[in-house]
Amino acid sequence: MVLAESGQIACPLPKFKVVTMRKVAILTVACLLLGLVGCAKDSSEKTYGFVTNGIAAFWTIGIAGVRAAEKDFGVRVKVAQPTSKGGVGDQKNALEDMLSMGVAGIAISPLDPANQTGLLNSVAAKTILITHDSDAPDSNRRCYIGVNNYAAGRLCGELVKEAVPDGGKIMLFIGNLGQANSQGRRQGVIDVLMGHSNDPKRRTPNKYPINSSDGKYSILGCLTDDFDRVVAKENAEDTLTDNPDLACMVGLFEYNPPLILEALKSAGRLGKVKVIGFDENDATLDGIRKGTVASTVVQNPYMYGYRSVQMLIDLANGKDSAVPPGGFLDIPARRIDRDNVDKFQAELKQRLGK
Repeated sequence: MVLAESGQIACPLPKFKVVTMRKVAILTVACLLLGLVGCAKDSSEKTYGFVTNGIAAFWTIGIAGVRAAEKDFGVRVKVAQPTSKGGVGDQKNALEDMLSMGVAGIAISPLDPANQTGLLNSVAAKTILITHDSDAPDSNRRCYIGVNNYAAGRLCGELVKEAVPDGGKIMLFIGNLGQANSQGRRQGVIDVLMGHSNDPKRRTPNKYPINSSDGKYSILGCLTDDFDRVVAKENAEDTLTDNPDLACMVGLFEYNPPLILEALKSAGRLGKVKVIGFDENDATLDGIRKGTVASTVVQNPYMYGYRSVQMLIDLANGKDSAVPPGGFLDIPARRIDRDNVDKFQAELKQRLGK
């Protein structure tokens, strides 16, 4: 085929060959377009898993962060929340379900990391695994996203000292002591009140009372409830009955402070016993506003959810540099008191779309 200067075909090809070439060109373009559409569809339909350690207002905030990340990054996230009674079993079932779906990665807050390590490693062998809120450092997870719970516990201990500067009897309340976050928080509070050095690896035996060397503070116990609200409230009620001279009650899980407040109200001691909280339950924040809660330590569950999804996407795309040195993405805790409670709650409502 020779082309003339004008661009006309000097010796035209037979008509049927021109048509055939045109069809080939059209089919080629169509295939390319379909390929692009297929890639976009695969990207938008990629699914990840997000597993909490229970059902609580704390996780409502965390899931809001997950949903925001879904929208921003164009992915799907399956969320699973275990019940209070069958938590570890529920987490196992959720992980197995997600693996059967072929999820591209899973973020989990392990309930019992010491006894779940084998399970977590089997998951990590099949898909990307990260932890959030509570870590499983001995597992093959790629990254932990959350607060330094020991540091947060120490902050909580400082708030106790501010609330009861003259000392007294203290009772701690928590969901369980099997989780890494629980252990860190408890130890942080103990170390500050007992005047111990900063040592995240320290584990004081769960034997009480624990008394400071100067006799100023006495920790009467750390009562667990396994996420059962009825038990949690009974723990608070029994503590008040048995200790008329109690100085301070410390609720280390999100639902503990509100139940402590209910018990104090029933006992007619609201405002007479200092309360230090953890997390941002509405009742806790309202108590700060009213003066029945001295202060609380808050995490950032919204960012736990958001950054977990973002991290899973980065790792699924081969971006290993997204994992910080040491495999820990720190989202620091902060204190909330009467000076900043209104601003904090306004920020929280905005994130929840209220």
